[in-house]
Amino acid sequence: MTSTIALIRQEPKSDYSADFPDFLGVITAGHTLDEARRQATEALAFHIDGLLEDGEALPEPSSLDAIMTDTHDRDAVAVLVDLPRKSARSLWMNITLPEDILTAIDRVTNNRSRFLADAAKEKLRRA
Repeated sequence: MTSTIALIRQEPKSDYSADFPDFLGVITAGHTLDEARRQATEALAFHIDGLLEDGEALPEPSSLDAIMTDTHDRDAVAVLVDLPRKSARSLWMNITLPEDILTAIDRVTNNRSRFLADAAKEKLRRA
């Protein structure tokens, strides 16, 4: 799987923000560093879905050295985010979950489908 670099920053008394030098305009934030990284992964996947639907090509990933030549980027924390794999089309399904589990999921994500798909992928990787 190919990865791209996300840059995470935090201004004093502010949330963490994340952006992608290779995907201009893809910006998100989170209260914690981990939340910002999760949100960045979701935002990137959503953006890439749109690019692919429009028939646009994905940019080639830049090197960390190339990104860090921009003095604005030098204060950021660089993290690798996996590009989503091109997969089969998504199918709708109806499931039932205990209320406490659904509430816990909603506390950590605003995209239940992606959360459940990621959890299933992780479980399958371990199997």
